[in-house]
Amino acid sequence: MTDSEKLELLEKFAAGWNAHDADVLMECMTPDNCVFYAAAGSGERGAEYHGPEAVRAAFEAVWQKFPDAKWNNPRHFVSGDRGATEWLFTGTSADGSQKSAAYGVDLFEFENGKIRVKDTYRKQVI
Repeated sequence: MTDSEKLELLEKFAAGWNAHDADVLMECMTPDNCVFYAAAGSGERGAEYHGPEAVRAAFEAVWQKFPDAKWNNPRHFVSGDRGATEWLFTGTSADGSQKSAAYGVDLFEFENGKIRVKDTYRKQVI
């Protein structure tokens, strides 16, 4: 997989997040061994989700919590089998009680032309 192809994959992945389209996201992930490390959670690396069913459910839970969620101005970088995307998350909780804005970065590991690992870090603004 070339760097250009990796950047295209990250563009597709970012567009899937902003479209709230879990099918697109899962097309970008490895089908059997994908992993998502959330920005928060009780684990050493945040909440951990292993396998396509768990990863998909975790992704969809974000949109349930923040129905208007957007990852603004994504900027992508790749190097070897790793990649990164910087973004500004904005969203309002489903009940309208909480507005959130956070700068963040996703670190990715690629395998066989797909994303195997998505590891999220963020800095809360509001």
